[in-house]
Amino acid sequence: MKKKNHLGIVALALAGLLAVGYFAYVANRAPSNGPLPAAAAPGAGGAGGKPGGSAMAIEVARVKVSDFADDVAAVGTLKSRESVVLRPETPGRVSAVGFKDGSIVARGALLVALDAAIPEAELAQAKANLALAKSNHQRNQELLGKKFLSEQAVESSAATLKIQEAAVQLAAAKVARTRIVAPFKGMVGLRNISVGDYVKEGQDLINIEDIATLRVDFRLPESYLGRLKPGQSVEVTSDALPGERFPARLEAVDPLVDQGGRAISARARLDNAAGKLRPGLFVRVRLLFGERQAVLMVPEQAIVPGTQPAVYRVVDGKAVLVKVKLGVRRAAQVEVVDGLAADDVVVTAGQLKLREGAAVRAVGADTPAAGAPGK
Repeated sequence: MKKKNHLGIVALALAGLLAVGYFAYVANRAPSNGPLPAAAAPGAGGAGGKPGGSAMAIEVARVKVSDFADDVAAVGTLKSRESVVLRPETPGRVSAVGFKDGSIVARGALLVALDAAIPEAELAQAKANLALAKSNHQRNQELLGKKFLSEQAVESSAATLKIQEAAVQLAAAKVARTRIVAPFKGMVGLRNISVGDYVKEGQDLINIEDIATLRVDFRLPESYLGRLKPGQSVEVTSDALPGERFPARLEAVDPLVDQGGRAISARARLDNAAGKLRPGLFVRVRLLFGERQAVLMVPEQAIVPGTQPAVYRVVDGKAVLVKVKLGVRRAAQVEVVDGLAADDVVVTAGQLKLREGAAVRAVGADTPAAGAPGK
């Protein structure tokens, strides 16, 4: 009895499953009265404005005429007009320091003096020997006139006199090496020596910088070589002094072009009489070539990438591919040297899907008032 009940339950379950499957089959085969998908609607056009299709939505802009300064920007480093690190040519003990840290010193001012007792004694000895040699030579000349002495003896005393003169010059040079003086007018740095220190030959003592005039070294691409001329105006700015601009002049151009970076090294001269700038500062350089008048400019995004630059121009509601020659780039705008005219309407967005002669429709907030159909 229990076995029959179990078989009955299984049969009812199978019947239920068959009924559910049948209703699902009928529902899936029922015809749909809804609208066709947009892609399958009759007469729908494909991408790129195919024949029989609707116009492609694009963004456009007009070719603008602008006046701007023709220039080029670079980065550079400030350097002193004259810069030197003073070092002693002879060892010795420091006997005097004649400057204050960071002060302006005149040319020839004594900066550091070394103990010169021995060189000065040698100089005094050499001067005494020179005086004796002069006296002997003068006496020999008088004796030669009286025929009491031979010419050979006079020549010998003359040679001795020259030797003593050279000895005096040598001793004087040794004394001079104990006195380190400023080679030019400038600002001295921070000293690391004191009176009584023993310094070695060639040891760094103090640096001196002529900062009244600074040099600005910078590099430009080799394409600017033909436009660089000494005397051109240069504008220098520094992050250390925001908002301030310093005029300079192009002084020289290195005749050698760097083969690695294909760059030209240039140098400008900057007046720093106020002393605001310092050597070693990182600066931004703007080299001015002149003023450009009536330059045609288009947005950079209008340029179609390829082997030759081109843009899509909108003419009578259709896209026309125009090859162009480009110039300088500035503030997301690029100069069009040839290929377009003022007030032409060009495609700035959507051109990658366009083809020659495709129907277009200008949209967007920047759409020119009369630019939808084109000129």
